[in-house]
Amino acid sequence: MENVTLRVSDVWAGYEGSLALFGISLEVRTGQVVALVGANGAGKTTTLRAISGLVRPEAGQVVFEGRRIDGLKPHQITTLGIAHVPEGRRVFGRLSVLDNLQLGAYVRRDPAERRRNLERVFGLFPVLYERKNQPAGTLSGGEQQMLAIGRGLMLSPKLLMLDEPSLGLSPKLVDRIFDAVAEIKSQGTTVLLVEQNLVEALELADYGYVLQTGRVVLEGPGPKLLQNELIRSAYLGL
Repeated sequence: MENVTLRVSDVWAGYEGSLALFGISLEVRTGQVVALVGANGAGKTTTLRAISGLVRPEAGQVVFEGRRIDGLKPHQITTLGIAHVPEGRRVFGRLSVLDNLQLGAYVRRDPAERRRNLERVFGLFPVLYERKNQPAGTLSGGEQQMLAIGRGLMLSPKLLMLDEPSLGLSPKLVDRIFDAVAEIKSQGTTVLLVEQNLVEALELADYGYVLQTGRVVLEGPGPKLLQNELIRSAYLGL
Protein backbone atom coordinates (compact mmCIF):
# COMPACT_ATOMS: atom_id res chain seq x y z
CA MET A 1 0.00 0.00 0.00
CA GLU A 2 1.23 3.49 -0.85
CA ASN A 3 2.29 5.77 1.99
CA VAL A 4 -0.20 8.40 3.07
CA THR A 5 1.39 11.81 3.67
CA LEU A 6 -1.79 13.50 4.89
CA ARG A 7 -5.06 12.17 6.25
CA VAL A 8 -7.99 14.46 7.07
CA SER A 9 -10.70 12.61 9.01
CA ASP A 10 -14.24 13.91 9.58
CA VAL A 11 -13.16 17.54 10.01
CA TRP A 12 -15.73 20.17 10.94
CA ALA A 13 -14.47 23.75 10.83
CA GLY A 14 -15.51 27.31 10.14
CA TYR A 15 -15.29 30.93 11.20
CA GLU A 16 -16.75 32.65 14.28
CA GLY A 17 -19.31 29.98 14.98
CA SER A 18 -20.40 29.53 11.36
CA LEU A 19 -19.36 26.16 9.96
CA ALA A 20 -17.88 25.88 6.45
CA LEU A 21 -16.79 22.22 6.58
CA PHE A 22 -19.17 19.43 7.56
CA GLY A 23 -17.17 16.25 8.14
CA ILE A 24 -14.54 16.50 5.41
CA SER A 25 -12.37 13.40 4.94
CA LEU A 26 -9.56 12.96 2.41
CA GLU A 27 -6.17 11.38 1.87
CA VAL A 28 -3.07 12.64 0.09
CA ARG A 29 -0.71 9.83 -0.86
CA THR A 30 3.02 10.42 -1.00
CA GLY A 31 4.29 11.60 -4.38
CA GLN A 32 0.85 12.35 -5.81
CA VAL A 33 -1.00 15.44 -6.93
CA VAL A 34 -4.42 15.48 -5.25
CA ALA A 35 -6.98 18.05 -6.41
CA LEU A 36 -9.79 19.64 -4.41
CA VAL A 37 -12.28 21.08 -6.86
CA GLY A 38 -15.68 22.73 -6.63
CA ALA A 39 -17.49 26.02 -6.96
CA ASN A 40 -16.86 29.17 -4.92
CA GLY A 41 -17.87 28.66 -1.30
CA ALA A 42 -17.53 24.88 -1.44
CA GLY A 43 -15.03 24.83 1.41
CA LYS A 44 -11.80 24.28 -0.53
CA THR A 45 -9.83 27.16 0.99
CA THR A 46 -11.15 26.41 4.49
CA THR A 47 -9.89 22.83 4.11
CA LEU A 48 -6.36 24.08 3.38
CA ARG A 49 -6.56 26.55 6.26
CA ALA A 50 -7.65 23.77 8.62
CA ILE A 51 -4.66 21.68 7.53
CA SER A 52 -2.15 24.51 7.92
CA GLY A 53 -3.46 25.60 11.33
CA LEU A 54 -4.96 28.92 10.25
CA VAL A 55 -8.39 27.56 11.21
CA ARG A 56 -8.77 25.30 14.25
CA PRO A 57 -11.10 22.36 13.51
CA GLU A 58 -14.04 22.03 15.88
CA ALA A 59 -14.04 18.26 15.41
CA GLY A 60 -12.12 15.61 13.51
CA GLN A 61 -8.42 14.99 12.98
CA VAL A 62 -5.62 16.10 10.66
CA VAL A 63 -2.70 13.64 10.57
CA PHE A 64 0.55 14.42 8.74
CA GLU A 65 3.11 11.64 8.32
CA GLY A 66 1.47 9.70 11.14
CA ARG A 67 1.42 12.64 13.56
CA ARG A 68 -1.74 14.48 14.58
CA ILE A 69 -1.31 18.19 13.81
CA ASP A 70 -4.75 19.75 14.24
CA GLY A 71 -3.77 21.17 17.65
CA LEU A 72 -0.54 22.78 16.45
CA LYS A 73 0.12 26.41 15.60
CA PRO A 74 0.72 27.40 11.94
CA HIS A 75 4.48 27.95 12.36
CA GLN A 76 4.85 24.51 13.97
CA ILE A 77 3.01 22.90 11.04
CA THR A 78 5.23 24.77 8.57
CA THR A 79 8.33 23.49 10.33
CA LEU A 80 7.09 19.90 9.90
CA GLY A 81 7.17 20.36 6.12
CA ILE A 82 3.81 21.74 4.95
CA ALA A 83 4.01 24.82 2.71
CA HIS A 84 0.73 26.66 2.13
CA VAL A 85 0.66 28.99 -0.90
CA PRO A 86 -2.51 31.03 -0.34
CA GLU A 87 -4.90 32.41 -2.92
CA GLY A 88 -3.98 35.89 -4.11
CA ARG A 89 -0.16 35.43 -4.21
CA ARG A 90 0.56 37.84 -1.32
CA VAL A 91 4.11 38.66 -2.31
CA PHE A 92 5.99 41.49 -0.59
CA GLY A 93 5.77 44.06 -3.37
CA ARG A 94 8.53 46.40 -2.22
CA LEU A 95 11.04 43.63 -1.62
CA SER A 96 13.06 42.10 -4.44
CA VAL A 97 12.19 38.73 -5.95
CA LEU A 98 15.28 37.26 -4.29
CA ASP A 99 14.35 38.67 -0.87
CA ASN A 100 10.83 37.22 -1.20
CA LEU A 101 12.32 33.81 -1.92
CA GLN A 102 14.79 34.05 0.96
CA LEU A 103 11.93 34.90 3.32
CA GLY A 104 10.28 31.66 2.27
CA ALA A 105 13.26 29.74 3.64
CA TYR A 106 13.04 31.23 7.14
CA VAL A 107 12.77 27.82 8.87
CA ARG A 108 15.66 26.34 6.85
CA ARG A 109 18.97 27.20 8.52
CA ASP A 110 21.35 25.21 6.31
CA PRO A 111 22.93 27.56 3.71
CA ALA A 112 23.56 24.65 1.30
CA GLU A 113 19.89 23.63 1.46
CA ARG A 114 18.84 27.24 0.80
CA ARG A 115 21.13 27.38 -2.25
CA ARG A 116 19.79 24.09 -3.59
CA ASN A 117 16.21 25.28 -3.17
CA LEU A 118 17.00 28.59 -4.87
CA GLU A 119 18.53 26.74 -7.82
CA ARG A 120 15.45 24.52 -7.98
CA VAL A 121 13.11 27.53 -8.08
CA PHE A 122 15.17 29.31 -10.74
CA GLY A 123 15.30 26.10 -12.80
CA LEU A 124 11.52 25.79 -12.58
CA PHE A 125 10.86 29.49 -13.25
CA PRO A 126 13.81 31.02 -15.18
CA VAL A 127 12.01 34.39 -15.37
CA LEU A 128 12.45 34.75 -11.60
CA TYR A 129 16.21 34.48 -12.02
CA GLU A 130 16.10 37.14 -14.75
CA ARG A 131 14.11 39.44 -12.45
CA LYS A 132 15.66 38.46 -9.12
CA ASN A 133 16.69 42.02 -8.24
CA GLN A 134 13.39 43.64 -9.26
CA PRO A 135 10.74 44.62 -6.69
CA ALA A 136 8.18 41.82 -6.63
CA GLY A 137 5.40 44.38 -7.12
CA THR A 138 6.66 45.10 -10.64
CA LEU A 139 6.10 41.51 -11.80
CA SER A 140 3.09 40.49 -13.88
CA GLY A 141 0.31 38.49 -12.23
CA GLY A 142 1.65 35.25 -13.66
CA GLU A 143 5.18 36.01 -12.51
CA GLN A 144 3.91 36.84 -9.02
CA GLN A 145 2.15 33.48 -8.93
CA MET A 146 5.42 31.78 -9.91
CA LEU A 147 7.13 33.70 -7.12
CA ALA A 148 4.50 32.63 -4.59
CA ILE A 149 4.96 28.97 -5.56
CA GLY A 150 8.74 29.40 -5.53
CA ARG A 151 8.58 30.89 -2.04
CA GLY A 152 6.68 27.80 -0.89
CA LEU A 153 9.32 25.51 -2.40
CA MET A 154 12.05 27.34 -0.45
CA LEU A 155 10.74 25.51 2.65
CA SER A 156 11.78 22.10 1.20
CA PRO A 157 8.17 21.02 1.72
CA LYS A 158 7.07 17.42 1.99
CA LEU A 159 3.59 18.69 1.11
CA LEU A 160 2.96 21.77 -1.05
CA MET A 161 -0.58 23.14 -0.81
CA LEU A 162 -1.61 25.49 -3.62
CA ASP A 163 -4.79 27.55 -3.36
CA GLU A 164 -6.17 28.61 -6.78
CA PRO A 165 -2.78 29.08 -8.50
CA SER A 166 -4.42 29.71 -11.89
CA LEU A 167 -6.83 32.41 -10.66
CA GLY A 168 -6.92 35.49 -12.90
CA LEU A 169 -4.26 34.23 -15.33
CA SER A 170 -4.40 34.03 -19.12
CA PRO A 171 -4.87 30.55 -20.66
CA LYS A 172 -1.20 30.47 -21.70
CA LEU A 173 -0.03 31.25 -18.16
CA VAL A 174 -2.51 28.75 -16.71
CA ASP A 175 -0.83 26.07 -18.83
CA ARG A 176 2.58 27.24 -17.60
CA ILE A 177 1.52 26.99 -13.95
CA PHE A 178 0.05 23.50 -14.40
CA ASP A 179 3.21 22.39 -16.22
CA ALA A 180 5.17 23.64 -13.20
CA VAL A 181 2.95 21.66 -10.82
CA ALA A 182 3.58 18.52 -12.90
CA GLU A 183 7.33 19.21 -12.75
CA ILE A 184 7.19 19.75 -8.96
CA LYS A 185 5.50 16.35 -8.63
CA SER A 186 8.13 14.72 -10.86
CA GLN A 187 10.81 16.11 -8.52
CA GLY A 188 9.22 14.19 -5.65
CA THR A 189 7.09 16.79 -3.87
CA THR A 190 3.55 15.82 -2.89
CA VAL A 191 0.96 18.43 -3.92
CA LEU A 192 -2.53 19.26 -2.66
CA LEU A 193 -4.10 21.53 -5.28
CA VAL A 194 -7.23 23.64 -4.80
CA GLU A 195 -8.71 24.78 -8.11
CA GLN A 196 -11.84 26.13 -9.77
CA ASN A 197 -10.21 25.26 -13.10
CA LEU A 198 -11.71 21.81 -12.88
CA VAL A 199 -10.64 20.30 -16.20
CA GLU A 200 -6.96 21.25 -15.93
CA ALA A 201 -6.81 20.19 -12.28
CA LEU A 202 -8.42 16.78 -12.75
CA GLU A 203 -6.42 16.01 -15.90
CA LEU A 204 -3.26 16.55 -13.86
CA ALA A 205 -4.35 15.00 -10.54
CA ASP A 206 -3.71 11.41 -9.55
CA TYR A 207 -6.79 11.64 -7.37
CA GLY A 208 -9.52 14.22 -6.91
CA TYR A 209 -12.20 15.26 -4.45
CA VAL A 210 -15.25 17.30 -5.44
CA LEU A 211 -16.52 19.57 -2.67
CA GLN A 212 -20.00 21.04 -2.44
CA THR A 213 -21.18 23.20 0.48
CA GLY A 214 -18.51 21.87 2.82
CA ARG A 215 -18.87 18.20 1.99
CA VAL A 216 -17.09 15.71 -0.28
CA VAL A 217 -19.70 14.64 -2.83
CA LEU A 218 -17.46 12.73 -5.25
CA GLU A 219 -13.96 11.31 -5.27
CA GLY A 220 -11.82 9.18 -7.54
CA PRO A 221 -8.86 9.20 -9.94
CA GLY A 222 -8.67 12.65 -11.56
CA PRO A 223 -9.23 11.76 -15.24
CA LYS A 224 -12.01 9.32 -14.27
CA LEU A 225 -13.91 12.08 -12.43
CA LEU A 226 -13.97 14.08 -15.66
CA GLN A 227 -16.08 11.33 -17.19
CA ASN A 228 -18.60 11.39 -14.33
CA GLU A 229 -22.07 12.49 -15.47
CA LEU A 230 -22.61 14.79 -12.48
CA ILE A 231 -19.31 16.57 -13.16
CA ARG A 232 -20.05 16.87 -16.86
CA SER A 233 -23.51 18.34 -16.32
CA ALA A 234 -23.00 20.43 -13.18
CA TYR A 235 -19.54 21.84 -13.85
CA LEU A 236 -18.78 21.46 -17.55
CA GLY A 237 -22.26 22.11 -18.97
CA LEU A 238 -22.15 18.93 -21.08
